[in-house]
Amino acid sequence: MCGRIALYDEPGQVARLLDVGLDPELAEEWRPRWNLGPTTQIFGVAQSMDGLRTMSAYRWGLVPSWAKDPAAIKSTFNARAETVATKPMYRKAFQSQRILVPVQLFYEWKAGTPKQPYAFKRADGEPVVFAGLRERWKDAEGAELRTATIITTEAGPDMPIHTRQPVVLERSSWDKWLDRDVTGGDTLLSLLRPTVEGTLVHFPVNPDIGNTRNEGPQLLDPVIDIG
Repeated sequence: MCGRIALYDEPGQVARLLDVGLDPELAEEWRPRWNLGPTTQIFGVAQSMDGLRTMSAYRWGLVPSWAKDPAAIKSTFNARAETVATKPMYRKAFQSQRILVPVQLFYEWKAGTPKQPYAFKRADGEPVVFAGLRERWKDAEGAELRTATIITTEAGPDMPIHTRQPVVLERSSWDKWLDRDVTGGDTLLSLLRPTVEGTLVHFPVNPDIGNTRNEGPQLLDPVIDIG
């Protein structure tokens, strides 16, 4: 699974690295965060019908357009690769509303007493780019809520402490994932696989990560594995 991320690089810098446009509202509202959980704002890169790519803010936790009450939709911050093409909650978004979700790093917990959190980031220093989906929900007055989810798959060699991991897309697969002419099938599902060994590195971090009220770069200070 993937339920905790860090977004501390300035949005304009991330947009330049991804070679995409930037939603002005995202730049205005942004502040660096080292400990983001579901229902908070994350970055998402969507492609328009004319091929323009823009990074905007999305609430983390997908709410389908047909939902009657967003508050009633729970635990949709991750979608499983094995069922994302068929499960009603995600099927439409998988067909036509795919996004890239860039982060600086993400966290996972090693089992033990107490559990030890680890940070995972790319070995090459580039942003980690997840495969994601987006939706737009509107209330009776027309107010819009933009939401997103991150797709997960079985754990690969870069995830030794958990049975699942987020799908990390390489730059060479971004075009295919965002292509609005591709609507499903093996072409997309073939991208939803674990990372190749050596893509990610990980290190133990401060257990304070466990509480989203805790914030700041000190959360990434080196620690000894307590597990």
